[in-house]
Order: sequence, then structure tokens, then C-alpha cells
Amino acid sequence: MTVCLLTAYWLLRVAREARWGFVPHVAWWAVPGVLLLLLTPVLDVPALFGVGAGLLLLAEFWPRAYVPLRSRPGRAWPLVGLITGGVLALAVIRSEQVQSVATFVAMACLLAGTAGLLVTLLLPRRPARVLGFEARWKVAVTPEWPDLSVSLSATGAHLKNVSRGTLRVAGWSPAGVNAWYRLRGEDGRAMNVLQAGQTAFLPWTTRTVGCGSGTPRTWPRNHPSVPG
Repeated sequence: MTVCLLTAYWLLRVAREARWGFVPHVAWWAVPGVLLLLLTPVLDVPALFGVGAGLLLLAEFWPRAYVPLRSRPGRAWPLVGLITGGVLALAVIRSEQVQSVATFVAMACLLAGTAGLLVTLLLPRRPARVLGFEARWKVAVTPEWPDLSVSLSATGAHLKNVSRGTLRVAGWSPAGVNAWYRLRGEDGRAMNVLQAGQTAFLPWTTRTVGCGSGTPRTWPRNHPSVPG
């Protein structure tokens, strides 16, 4: 009964972490840990209980028990585990003699396959982005420069998003001015999102100095530094 509760708790933990965008890493040690707990009374080796309990503790409290998703896993391997475990379990049930090895292999395949299937079903579409201390030593990545068409007039600059994606635009920062000139739409309202093919207006006056050396600051909508 206790082993069943521990197994159910681990599956619920895997499902909860998957909904947050994390996948099991060291947490997979829970599968052999549960099997060792079941093998303890069968083999009459008390030491197996301590090893199994230790593996369960590692799967629960290790710092990297669950890691952020880098690439979405497929459903092939979980389905292979479930099918293999189901075939072995069916063979054990139909067999006249209980085969301990086949039984525990079937349980391991079913447990691992169920956990893997929960991960693939509950993962969000966008993987979790976690910046740890190791991000300090990574090489900076520069996104592709967005395509903007700029035409100048006496009252300001007219921008048009000629790329295929949506852009988030902060505005125009003239030289020597610690501020942003906000974009304006055709109706005069301030805007910070420029859809594909949409135009915007950056106003300035004759007193504005250094506008030609300013730079329109834009980011793609799916850039990691900007929330979607």
C-alpha cells in the first residue's frame, strides 16, 4: 500500500512539473527505487529497502531532479514502454508460474511509460525559460534585425513593418536625449506593437537635435527577452 502511494505521488509530481515546463532528469531514479522497495520482501534482502528509499529521496530532493524543457519530446518512447510493459504483464498473468524478473520489468516499463506520456501530454506549448548562474558565461545571441521601411518628412518619420512577423517597438531615441519618442498610429494614439505590414509615425519638431543619429529600437515578438 505504501509503495502504491509513493508511486502515485511521484506520477502526480511529474504531471505537475510537466505543466510548468519541466521534465524529469534525476527524478527518473524513482523507477528503480520503487522496484527495489518491491523486491525487498521477495528477495528477503533488507539492504535493498535502504537503496530504494535513497533513490526515491534523490528523485525528490536533488537540485536537478527536474530540468527546463529544451526540445519537446516525442510520444514514441513512452508508447513503446507502455506497450512492452502491457505485453509482459499479460504474459505474466497468463503464465502458470510467476516469473519475478518479467513481473518487475513489466512494472518498470509501465511506470516509466506512464510518466513519459504524462510529460508529453501536459507540457505547455512554450518551454519554460529559466536563467540560472550559468547564463552569465554563455555567449550573447543577437536576433535577426527586423525589416523596417523608413521614409522621412518635415514632421517626422514614417515606419512600415515589411517583415513577416510582429514587432515590439520602443520608439526613437534622439542623440543627446535620455528619453523615447513613442510611435503614433494613424489615429494619433501611442503604440508599441507593429503588425506585419502596419505603418506608424514618429513625430519630431524642428527643435529636436540629432534625430538623424537616433536608432529605432525594435524586437521580434518572440524574442526571449520580451514576454509574449
